[in-house]
Amino acid sequence: MARTSPELATVGHPDTGDPDAGICWTVAHAAAGSPWWRSHFERAHVDPKSISGVADLPRLPFTTKEDLRASYPLGWAAVPESSLVRLHASSGTTGKRTVCAYTAQDLADWREQFARSFTTAGVTAADRVQVMVGYGLWTAGAGFQAG
Repeated sequence: MARTSPELATVGHPDTGDPDAGICWTVAHAAAGSPWWRSHFERAHVDPKSISGVADLPRLPFTTKEDLRASYPLGWAAVPESSLVRLHASSGTTGKRTVCAYTAQDLADWREQFARSFTTAGVTAADRVQVMVGYGLWTAGAGFQAG
């Protein structure tokens, strides 16, 4: 277990706050960093600059497994490949593998979220946790272990 404390379950994350700002940042980041995302928004007739927050979520296009496969392996990535530190992929038994890619910050955030979940469930530093989820087809297995 990385860390546990009662305060961890309720402390605010430094980047939280206005969800509208987070949505605007995410859409702008995707559009600025990836030709694939720019095209995805364009096909849906969505100007990323017109997104102002939660109220605009219904306007955003869904992203399907087929979309991810069509941009295999990392065409959808909105960060330089050199900033990726971990990749997970499905087995590819029904088509091209579906790839998930993570930056160091993604992994740190993931670890924090799982640690908070464990703390909220009552896990303490005195406890031992056996991770019983599969790692093969579900990328969250590593998140459980990191938390």
